[in-house]
Amino acid sequence: MRILGIDPGLRVTGFGVIDVDGGRLRYVASGVIRAPAGGLPPRLKTIHDGIADVIAEYRPDSAVAEIVFVNVNPQSTLLLGQARGAAITALVARGLPVHEYTALQVKQAVVGYGRAAKSQVQQMVQRLLALPGVPSADAADALACAICHAHAAPMQAAAVAGAATVAKLPAAAGRRVALRRGRMRLA
Repeated sequence: MRILGIDPGLRVTGFGVIDVDGGRLRYVASGVIRAPAGGLPPRLKTIHDGIADVIAEYRPDSAVAEIVFVNVNPQSTLLLGQARGAAITALVARGLPVHEYTALQVKQAVVGYGRAAKSQVQQMVQRLLALPGVPSADAADALACAICHAHAAPMQAAAVAGAATVAKLPAAAGRRVALRRGRMRLA
């Protein structure tokens, strides 16, 4: 499976592409899309077109975008959300399933600590993908998103399969399945 990770930004949007084969991760490509200074619409077009070019070149099977967190400055959050929207639109328009994770989830999956510094993420991405050098912060964040999904996808698939199995259980003999607070138990 080939995964495209996106770290959205209004000035610089990072991207990272990895291949996943069982538990093995293989680096394919990474880089940044730099939006020009100026008005918002041309920047959003640059992000959209840049993501479309990455998709055309590397042909990923799925994509991951980092979820925007709320900054102290609401205007910055709104602008970042628009950049994220341009990136996600490019992904969806090309038929890719899009998965989303918070920065906390990504750092937890890659570094093991949700409040890790950017430099720690960069170093772990370098190690996990056996890169010859440390990737830029934006590219490392995008690769980290892809790695996070590579680790989470098997668990998500197992959860869906488990839910399907539970749905098929017979309600005979006075047993029923009760779901409470995200936990399953047989009653």
